[in-house]
Amino acid sequence: MKTRDRIILAALELFNESGEPNITTNHIAAHLGISPGNLYYHFRNKEEIIHSIFDQYAHDLSIRFQPLEETQITADNLLVYLDAVFMLMWRYRFFYANLPDILRRDPELQEKYLQAQEGLHQNIMAMMNSFRSGGLLELEDADLLSLANTLKLVASSWICYQTTQAPGAKITKAVIYQGVLQMLGIVRPLTTAIGKEQVLQLEAHYCEQVERDV
Repeated sequence: MKTRDRIILAALELFNESGEPNITTNHIAAHLGISPGNLYYHFRNKEEIIHSIFDQYAHDLSIRFQPLEETQITADNLLVYLDAVFMLMWRYRFFYANLPDILRRDPELQEKYLQAQEGLHQNIMAMMNSFRSGGLLELEDADLLSLANTLKLVASSWICYQTTQAPGAKITKAVIYQGVLQMLGIVRPLTTAIGKEQVLQLEAHYCEQVERDV
């Protein structure tokens, strides 16, 4: 693996473990066993590393959340989709946890973030339309838009919210599974009888995951 890629992966690991504000470029270099000068050859500062991580995040966001065809809307495929939500939140949890601070100090990154969020919104809307076409939801356009906005809000802010609920709160897989359950809980009252059956199956699965990882 190239040194540049190793730096990005190491930074992501350390940011997730210790929180981005607590990690410096020197920490990253020491973790890799390279000199700070070697790191600076590839990245001028920590902000450039964060940009590279975010570019990976935006790429994952764009390819993981594509709408399903009506014939693909099954419990198994919905599970794959929600697992993609979970994996994204888990892999980039430092970014979700420190989002306001990171964006506040980097206007260029904030612009990237807004573009990525617009793409996420479009994909969620397409997915909700797929659910409606597949008979899982019966909502008017305005209500469908409201639902998509709410789901995007929960997905984007769940980890940050959880970090404020207790001093030194640690983000675990169980916490993120609870976020997925929160999204399912929002969708379930709006589903058709067929849709409710599918959602209840998914909720049972994620409740098991929470119990396993607590």
